[in-house]
Amino acid sequence: MPDETSTVGRDVKVPPFKLTVIQYLTAFILLILVTGLWRLQVLSANNWRVLAEQNRIRKVPVLAPRGKIYDRDGRLLVDNYPSVSCYLLREQMRPGDADLPMIATGLHMTVDQIQQILHHYRTAPRYQPIPLKEDITPDEQAFIAAHSNELPELETLNEQRRLYPRNGFAAHLIGYVGEVSEEMLNNPRYAFYQPGDVVGKSGVEQSYDQVLRGVNGSRDIIVNSHGKEVGMLGEEPAVPGKSLRLTIDIDIQRAAEQAMGNRNGAIVALDPRTGEVLAMVSRPTFDPNAFSVSISREEWSKIINDPDHPLMNKAIQAQLAPGSTFKIIMSVAGLQDGVAQNMHVDCQGGGTFYGRFFKCDRRHGMVDIEHAIPWSCDTFYYTLAQKLGIDEIARWAHRLGLGEKTGIDLPNEATGVMPSTQWKMRNFHQAWYPGETISVGIGQGAVAVTPLQIARALGGIASGGVLKRPHVVFPSEVSAGYEDAFPGSGDVTVPIDPANWQLITDAMAETTNPGGTAFASHLQGIDFAGKTGTAQTVSGSVSRLGSNQVDERDNAWFVGMAPRRNPEIVVAVLWQGGGWGAGSAHLAAEVIEAYVNKQRRLAHNLLVEKPAAPPAPAGEMPSTPDTKPAAASKPQDTARLHAPQHSHTEMLAFWSNPARSGSGQSGEGRLHYGLFHLP
Repeated sequence: MPDETSTVGRDVKVPPFKLTVIQYLTAFILLILVTGLWRLQVLSANNWRVLAEQNRIRKVPVLAPRGKIYDRDGRLLVDNYPSVSCYLLREQMRPGDADLPMIATGLHMTVDQIQQILHHYRTAPRYQPIPLKEDITPDEQAFIAAHSNELPELETLNEQRRLYPRNGFAAHLIGYVGEVSEEMLNNPRYAFYQPGDVVGKSGVEQSYDQVLRGVNGSRDIIVNSHGKEVGMLGEEPAVPGKSLRLTIDIDIQRAAEQAMGNRNGAIVALDPRTGEVLAMVSRPTFDPNAFSVSISREEWSKIINDPDHPLMNKAIQAQLAPGSTFKIIMSVAGLQDGVAQNMHVDCQGGGTFYGRFFKCDRRHGMVDIEHAIPWSCDTFYYTLAQKLGIDEIARWAHRLGLGEKTGIDLPNEATGVMPSTQWKMRNFHQAWYPGETISVGIGQGAVAVTPLQIARALGGIASGGVLKRPHVVFPSEVSAGYEDAFPGSGDVTVPIDPANWQLITDAMAETTNPGGTAFASHLQGIDFAGKTGTAQTVSGSVSRLGSNQVDERDNAWFVGMAPRRNPEIVVAVLWQGGGWGAGSAHLAAEVIEAYVNKQRRLAHNLLVEKPAAPPAPAGEMPSTPDTKPAAASKPQDTARLHAPQHSHTEMLAFWSNPARSGSGQSGEGRLHYGLFHLP
């Protein structure tokens, strides 16, 4: 047997093949490590340097305040007030939802509410701060500051929030703002918006959002490893939005608001010479301040389920039968076509047409065109409609702007309906029956207009056939061509024979005189003309029984103007369920009288030296805007518009901060609502 100890001390040789493999493997591993280090330290050096900087530098947005909104005389309608919101930095959150109960308690929220917000922003980049609660209270701000080490994910941000007039004053015209929705973000118009951005949702706020919103800035702050701010590197200031001057006159708007009261409907007043809207009221209204901060689901549900549609601007969206106000359109068509001049109709309480009896409100006897307008004789216009035919009526109605948008610079304007043989075939695939024309002749049947359309049409007729595009913002306030964003008929001229023009306007003036349908609304010393309209919503037999149910009563219309020819103001009133048009005439008369009173006051003030304005009280917003408005409209010649004068200038709300007023007081700033006298 060989000796086992003979092998001790003998070298064990590794086969050359294995040694070569180990050497190459070691070299390969070293090459990978060197390559990785080269990529990290050379190729990706800039990228990692930026990421390292971001660990200590945080970019905080500086939100641009929206532009203010003034009335035509430079008086403040919409302002901003300072607010603080709480944002959540998800990158600073601990794993899981461990901090949520504490956050919910401090911010007076529920854990479910916070989780819903997190779910809403689940697709947003994790580095993007998300709004957790807006307009937080001082005690909530104190909670965030006291727990900055425990809850580094909470951050406060100073913002400017909208302050609107109280009680829904001009709410439908001004509109409101809110957070951009997912649906809006899918619209190319909002391609540059981000989730959480505040945008205009209706009215002027929506139409001119790009003008009002401004450009956000940012601050680069230095934070420590706990996310606490320890310094600031720099700031890119925000660019405030541009302020806008509206054509609205606060005094006329207030008169229209007070006249409308709580009635369901709308009032619109405009200057037919320029198309400037002087007042616009829709009822029921809403409080746009409720939308400045996130509105609760319960409140939103209550608003959208209200059968009276408080969010609808009925001045431009309510499409209803105009009733007898349409007879002015019929009069133009009949006179211009040479049909109505020599018409004499014996009204015995109605007439039979195409085998059916159509009634009139009373027996007028022998009626001509001069008396048919102030008496509002249905029988006369039944006969005129039969002679003209539906297509000729539609042709004149379209020329005067009915059945199409006016082009007003407000969103979601309705087109209305003007029926014709072609219209019925296109929409119902049926032939037009001659008997349907009879109802159209008195503004019933399929005819549907908005208050703005009928105001523009009758104001244009009284202006000799010149119809201007209605607008609520002075064109000089925005860039040229901005009106192209609001399609419609725009400026139109419809030649009207001077003799016909004089006949129609004189007859409308007789409407507010004894014997006319609106004689109770006569304004002594004011050249006040107009036309009443009563539009049935249910069968006349039910309405005439004196039902107390508003939705069963007729809609009351009135379109009035002053003076009768080339008017300075035209006012259209829709009172839904108001019964007779004479009731709406009272409301229009109040607005007309307020306008005349103001014109007299302005004309008188030109002859009297104004006293020096007293200084504004400490902390009160000055009456003079921070940007000088364009000159107010020149007072009109009031020789034709006599009335006693009474007026005052007030402001609807202001923000005060005692700590900054110089009064020596201290405390939190707050909002003041009410009617405050201004110099």
